[in-house]
Amino acid sequence: MNKRTLIRLLVILVTTANACWAGGCAKNLASSGPERTDANSVDTVLRNLRERTAKLKSFEGRIEYLIIQPLFESQSLRKGVLYYQKSDERSKLRINFETLKQDDEDEEKYIQQYIFDGVWLTEIDYQIEQVKRYQQAEPNELVDAFELARRNFPIIGFGETEDLKKEFDIELVGEQLDKAKDFIHLHLRVKPDSVYKDDYTAIDCWIDKKLGLPARIAAKSTEEDIYQIGFLNAKVNERIDKKVFDFEIPKGFGEEIIPLKKSNKRK
Repeated sequence: MNKRTLIRLLVILVTTANACWAGGCAKNLASSGPERTDANSVDTVLRNLRERTAKLKSFEGRIEYLIIQPLFESQSLRKGVLYYQKSDERSKLRINFETLKQDDEDEEKYIQQYIFDGVWLTEIDYQIEQVKRYQQAEPNELVDAFELARRNFPIIGFGETEDLKKEFDIELVGEQLDKAKDFIHLHLRVKPDSVYKDDYTAIDCWIDKKLGLPARIAAKSTEEDIYQIGFLNAKVNERIDKKVFDFEIPKGFGEEIIPLKKSNKRK
């Protein structure tokens, strides 16, 4: 998983407050297009979503992250745990992947960890015994996880509605999935002049009506790859032990440090 794919993953994760993995995203992602449009309802949904996400202080849940690559007839499924916490000082994010399943092969133990602390994005790969640390900000200029995300991906629910409309045609979709009545489905189609036109063609977001928060997100890249994210046993705004975000580099692991680039500095 390269850095760009990792950042894409982090973005999708931090925009998701609670989810229940239901599968089937790939079959419904940008395949037949939206079934109905209601601009006023879209505005209301996005406004309500922004109000709810503004109250997000912490998240913990099991994670299932699926990448489908039709061109190569390949797919990979990673499972693990995600932790997110926001305080007045900074936001922190940690992902502990535990297993990997490639195509029809058996699921195997595969430990990868990603930790973001406001300055450093750290990747620990236990398979190759390698650590990579990407500096994202100056030590005295902490970057929020959402700010890091905005550099690479539209943050659904955390940005202004008008900003999203500049980049996407946004429509409500009539669902045919089981339990569709429990979700609101937004389809975002990338505009020809969008800043995301070279990376994505469409994004689908399923919002849990009860919680008023994103439940599932699926993104389709310009290479036809599909990224799906979901959670089990989600806990929202419950206390998380600060030690969860602590880590040590295992003895004997190689370490590569990638310093902050000028283009990454905040303006």
